[in-house]
Amino acid sequence: MKASLKDLIDNYNPEAPLAEASTIPSAWYTDQRIFELEKQTVFSRSWHVAARTDQLCAPGNFVTSEIAGEPIVVIRGHDDVVRGFFNVCRHHAAAVMTEPEGQANQMRCPYHGWTYSLEGELKGTPDFTDVCNFDRSRNGLVPVEIAEWESWLFARLASEQQPPLANPNASLAEFLGLEFVGQIQTLGLTGLQWMERRRYILNCNWKVFVDNYLDGGYHVPHLHKGLDSVLDYSNYMIENGERFCLQWSPIVSEGAEAQTGAVRKGDRALYYWLYPNFMINYYDGVMDTNLVIPRGIDKTEVIFDFYFPDVSANARERNLVSIEVGEMAIDCGEFAWTRIPVPVGTPPDVKMFW
Repeated sequence: MKASLKDLIDNYNPEAPLAEASTIPSAWYTDQRIFELEKQTVFSRSWHVAARTDQLCAPGNFVTSEIAGEPIVVIRGHDDVVRGFFNVCRHHAAAVMTEPEGQANQMRCPYHGWTYSLEGELKGTPDFTDVCNFDRSRNGLVPVEIAEWESWLFARLASEQQPPLANPNASLAEFLGLEFVGQIQTLGLTGLQWMERRRYILNCNWKVFVDNYLDGGYHVPHLHKGLDSVLDYSNYMIENGERFCLQWSPIVSEGAEAQTGAVRKGDRALYYWLYPNFMINYYDGVMDTNLVIPRGIDKTEVIFDFYFPDVSANARERNLVSIEVGEMAIDCGEFAWTRIPVPVGTPPDVKMFW
């Protein structure tokens, strides 16, 4: 007999003492009902990175994304305000904006030509003049919550009918928490510039990637020889916050593998995980982030963004070495993966936006 969803959830004891703790049940990685519940709770009711602030500098700049399977668009209006909307036409539910990002003077659905302002108002409805009882002002794009923090714009889907977990009125600042915000603020991320994005499709449940990230460096000496050569594993530390986890290690130079040692310097390596699916990996003046997006119960997309203090042509070769070292975190046999390639014919010095 198939276990009920309640039985699957109750099968795990989150209050067990550390010495008796275990991983979550295998069904949480394979049962479609668990995955659907996660979309309705973990993902629909939390704040998620939806765009970088540098992607939305001018009115009309937009980025499309997806949260819990729901398509969204984030766009800067003519009034210079950034807003988020469900990227769904109010007519027949087609995607209004079909590119990953770009510049637009208006938002126009390619299916029947319904047109919306950059502020989400419905402006044009071809051949709809004689339709009775239709109020255009009540049929604009449906908004989602948007808030800015550091280099990112966050979105949240939760509505009054489906409030966020714990605190139905939690702002992004409350969600992040003072401790996490304070720690990140000391890093001075405003001095870093985005350089490149790389995307991977992994043949696993999204929690497998998160579990691997949060295992306290347990796998590092065995799978990441280069990284292990610059970390002082005997002093590897883990600090847990309300919605984040920090893993950190002193950085050592003696005995460092040459390629890794050349681009991983400073006093400490910092690895932040923010619930439920965002990671910040920081070294001295170098940062990459990981955004983990469930694409199915056994398929996950991970988006790597790489940041440096200098992204000029003179720094490009060194930065690419750092990116190559960062990629080793995924290209070492831990996962079955496919890298989404850069389009053919793209010049090597062109920044790719996805």
